[in-house]
Amino acid sequence: MALSSLVPIVGRLAAAGAAMPRSLVLPAATIFCAGALLAASASSAAVFIGGRVLAGAGGGAFLALAFVFVLALVPEPRRGVGLGVVNAAITVGVSLGAVVYGGLLSAVGWRPLFWMQAPVAFVAALAVFLCTPSSIQSDQKNREPSSLSQRLIRIDYLGVVLLVSPLASTQLPGLTIQCLTVVLFLYGLASTVQPLILGLSIVSLVAFIACEYLVAVDPVLPLTLLSSRGVLLSCLSQLGLMAARWSLLFFAPIFILAVHGAPRAAAGSVLVPTNLGFALGGIVVGSLHIRRAGSFWLSCLIALAIFSASLLGLAIVAAPRAALTPLITLVFINGFATGAALNYTMAHLLHLCHPDTAYIAASLLTTFRGFGGSFGTSIGGGMFYRFLRRSLTRGFLALDGGQHLSPAHNALIPRLLGMPELVLHGGLSGEEQKVALNGYAGAIGFVWMAAAIMMLLVMAAQAATGWTAPEPLTAADGEAGGHDE
Repeated sequence: MALSSLVPIVGRLAAAGAAMPRSLVLPAATIFCAGALLAASASSAAVFIGGRVLAGAGGGAFLALAFVFVLALVPEPRRGVGLGVVNAAITVGVSLGAVVYGGLLSAVGWRPLFWMQAPVAFVAALAVFLCTPSSIQSDQKNREPSSLSQRLIRIDYLGVVLLVSPLASTQLPGLTIQCLTVVLFLYGLASTVQPLILGLSIVSLVAFIACEYLVAVDPVLPLTLLSSRGVLLSCLSQLGLMAARWSLLFFAPIFILAVHGAPRAAAGSVLVPTNLGFALGGIVVGSLHIRRAGSFWLSCLIALAIFSASLLGLAIVAAPRAALTPLITLVFINGFATGAALNYTMAHLLHLCHPDTAYIAASLLTTFRGFGGSFGTSIGGGMFYRFLRRSLTRGFLALDGGQHLSPAHNALIPRLLGMPELVLHGGLSGEEQKVALNGYAGAIGFVWMAAAIMMLLVMAAQAATGWTAPEPLTAADGEAGGHDE
């Protein structure tokens, strides 16, 4: 949450001046390293979470700056390749991190795994700082010359506070409350919604929009973005796409673990093909097709349709004793379509927004992309556990005569819900194993089917973004958007 909420703010700071993107690299690294060291030395859960929030904030800054540097330094004919490489690096880094640090956990313990991130991150940031030009072309072309300090002073810091506050997480004893308004509504499908926090988040969101429209001289999110149908629908489409994507990333290893009986260490290997496809998809379409600025409306829809079809195929093959070959093939196709879709939608978004807001628009799209993981795992998890619990209860009731669950089966259901490896390695009888297999396969297939159906709404939102570039900004537009005259 901290990572995603800070991305548009860093994008806004990067647009303040030609030297700002490079100037933000080392402070971002310092924040990330401080968070990693704080988490490594934590003596309580609160301190550990605080360290993760700091690390997330630094990571969000790095994520925003990666796209800013591509937009600023890579020529348009090769921009698609640059975006594809950044996306590939992100997914490969996540995959390698899980594998490498997962393997080191038993050898060195968890604390070194956190503090070891600090020197690696700082060295990488120092290399970026030294390799990047001291001044790059800012996307704020309509501004009259002014000092960097004047531009920074004019930024709407009240809007920054209001933007971050509904995206924060409040940690209470035994309770985590997600304070983003939309997230609260959707999290209601998985857990209990807190009305007070929901109301406060709505007030904060309304206050942010009012501040941007009525008070801010230099809004955090320019009004041309806040009022753009194409930008809004692109962000919502991206949110839905990544929520559906995370339904695969989260449940594919569980399917291999429960239905095929693979060890936990091996179950995660099912994600290797999809991450490989993700990297290839972004780079291939970037190098072969995205070689110009302009609309990629139809390409976005084709990539999303392939993504949806792969989820539908996975829902069909998700059956007890399902063969691995079609599953792995569909997982790879899903990853390839995801990589292509992310590249196409970013290129199309840049066509739909004014050049003056490119940095911030790209950061905003990345923010919604980041929240997709929370949406997908929370909503999908709620659907999965409700379906699985009902399936197990019905199956065991049938074994017990259809009236009441036996004490043994009543105790077995919670264990199966939390430990999928018990399906094939928990000493179940043949009939119990059949119930558990059908339950897990049916629940995961149900989630993937729901994600495929949701993709129809995602495609509709993406289609509604249109393909027409906005009219050039006039002097009045610049004033309304918080630009200097």
